[in-house]
Amino acid sequence: MAKTAIFMADGTEECEALLCADILRRAGSEVTLVSVMKRRKIESSHRVRIRCDAKFEEMDFSDCDLLVLPGGMPGTEILREHKGLRKLLRKFSEQGKTIAAICAAPYILSDLGLLRGREATCHWRFRDKLQDAELVEQEVVEDGNFITAWGLGAAIPFALRLAEKMEGPEAAAHVRKGIDYVHPLCREDGSPVPAAAKSEIEAE
Repeated sequence: MAKTAIFMADGTEECEALLCADILRRAGSEVTLVSVMKRRKIESSHRVRIRCDAKFEEMDFSDCDLLVLPGGMPGTEILREHKGLRKLLRKFSEQGKTIAAICAAPYILSDLGLLRGREATCHWRFRDKLQDAELVEQEVVEDGNFITAWGLGAAIPFALRLAEKMEGPEAAAHVRKGIDYVHPLCREDGSPVPAAAKSEIEAE
């Protein structure tokens, strides 16, 4: 069972965070919603009140396998400015552990210089902030120990990729079937549609 920490702040995009928590837990991972606000309760970017599992200061991250940064504003900026989180992200990067970010949040990794020379994606409004990264026009991008996604619309495939990374292909496939998720450019078993067929689908 892998252990994941998902970081939360006032203004975090709630669906990006909670979809990851939901799908990873379905796959068998232990997930902790971690508030950086010095209180467990946060108010999301769309005014949804969420009680997190722990405050940042209460956590021991030494046995975590995955760190997840949701997007949303001003949540992304609050996460970016948190000194403890910045230090933790650098440490995880040095250890080669998996770090994932979606929507605006890849900007945090770029700001730390962690995406230099790596393929990555993010929300289109923040692409000019991904300095030194190689931007890829793809909803989910994995390069080494970093996984990025471009926004809420990619939250389910992003979370499924994390589930596969943490708990294996069979666990991710089981969750995919359980939630009845079929990607528009994938077959029902989750395998990619050939390029020629993709072109036909996209042209419709």
